[in-house]
Amino acid sequence: MILKVFKEKSNQKYINKLLNARQVAVSNTKMNTVGVILNSKEFSDFEAIKSFFKSIGIQERKIKIITFVEDPKDSNDLWGSYFNPKNFGWKGKINHSGLQEFIDTEFDLLISLHETNCLELNQVVAMSKANFKVGLTNEDQRLYDLMIHVKLYDFKTLTKELKKYLTVLNKL
Repeated sequence: MILKVFKEKSNQKYINKLLNARQVAVSNTKMNTVGVILNSKEFSDFEAIKSFFKSIGIQERKIKIITFVEDPKDSNDLWGSYFNPKNFGWKGKINHSGLQEFIDTEFDLLISLHETNCLELNQVVAMSKANFKVGLTNEDQRLYDLMIHVKLYDFKTLTKELKKYLTVLNKL
């Protein structure tokens, strides 16, 4: 238990270091690739996500979705990539090849669909090499380039707002 607290503090220090050193350099290029991070307890409607991106012209093969699960036993209901707290080591070390690949991919857009303040989800967002990061309102505003204050259960409003802002920012 004590080691878990020290590990969390170690990873939080790593996140702070990444966020303080972050250079925001958002390009004006249109988006082609999209990464989506989900928390399985809050949202798991993959088809809604895919149909939204299809409606704005993003091909399904250009969308990568990864899901956070608290307990690996709960991953039976999921398809695709997932990760859990055991995939994180000390000082920001990632022990999951699929998650590391997701982080290293330079997405044009990264969308983080979770409302809870979860250290592991925040770490993935902070470590991501994505060009433009969008998230729901979170305690740490340094994580995202654009934050949308909408409840996750209201996915229709979320997609409407996201489409509006992406159009204004010349991403579509």
